[in-house]
Amino acid sequence: MRLVTLALALGLAASSAAAQERRPSHCVAIADAAPGVEYVHLAGWQDPVPDHAVRIHYVAHASFLLQTPGGLDVVTDFTGFVGTADLIPDVVTMNHAHTTHWTANPDPAIPHVLKGWGPFGEGVEHHLDLGEMLVRNVSTDIRSAGGGVEPRGNSIFVFEVGGLCIGHLGHLHHMPTDAQFAMLGRLDVVMAPVDGGYTMPLPDMIAVLQRLKSSVVIPMHWFSGYSLEAFLAGISDDFAVTRVGGPALEVSLRTLPDRPTVMVLEPQRLSAE
Repeated sequence: MRLVTLALALGLAASSAAAQERRPSHCVAIADAAPGVEYVHLAGWQDPVPDHAVRIHYVAHASFLLQTPGGLDVVTDFTGFVGTADLIPDVVTMNHAHTTHWTANPDPAIPHVLKGWGPFGEGVEHHLDLGEMLVRNVSTDIRSAGGGVEPRGNSIFVFEVGGLCIGHLGHLHHMPTDAQFAMLGRLDVVMAPVDGGYTMPLPDMIAVLQRLKSSVVIPMHWFSGYSLEAFLAGISDDFAVTRVGGPALEVSLRTLPDRPTVMVLEPQRLSAE
C-alpha cells in the first residue's frame, strides 16, 4: 500500500507546485468500475458524436481516431497518414519502437504533437488539459536495437473524457510494474497490441488485460487473422468477445457489458466520402 501511494505521488506530478496547478486525474482518483459503456458501429467518422460519448475509429495498425461531442479529434500512434480525408487532428500521440507508430514530420498545423519518448532512458511526461479531455502518459520500457533496453522509451497514453478512462498501450514490451499500474489507474477502455511477438507474447498480454480488468478491450497491432484469432481464443475464458463488424464504436458512461468484453474492430482508413 505504501508503494502504491508513493507511486501515485511521484507519477502524477513533477513537484507539489505543479500538482496544485494540474487538473486531477479522475481515473487514478476513482478506482471503482465505471457505470457504463455502450457501442454503436454504424456511425461514420464525420457524423456528430452524441453527448456524453466518445467515438473510437480504428484507422490502421495501432492508430485510432478518438472524437468527442465538442469536436476534438485525436489520433494515436500517428504515422502522418490516416487516409484520404483532409483531417488536421487537434492532438496526435506517437511511439517510436517502429516507424509504423510515428512520423518525423507531423503536419505543423497540428496543435499538439505528443511524443511518447524523451532523451534515451529519461522518458517524457505529458499532462495536456484541453478542457473536454485530459491527455496524460505513463512511461514503460522497450527493447532497443541490438537486443538492449531503452528505459521509459514507450508511453501508455490515457485519455480522460466524458467520465471515461481510455488507454492505449502503445508498443508495450513488458508487464507494467505495480507503480505503473497505479499511475494508470482505472481504464474503462483499452487498446491492446495482440501480435504475440513484436510487443509481448499473447499469454503475457492477456495477463496484463486480466489485471487491468477493463470493461472494453479493443485488439490492435495484429498482422494477420491468425494472431488475432489466437488472442481471442486465449482470452475467451475470461472475456466475452464481440465482433462489431465495422471500424468504429461509440463509448459512453451508460451501460456496461455484463462482463469484460473484447470488441473486435475492422481497421478502415478515413475517407472524405
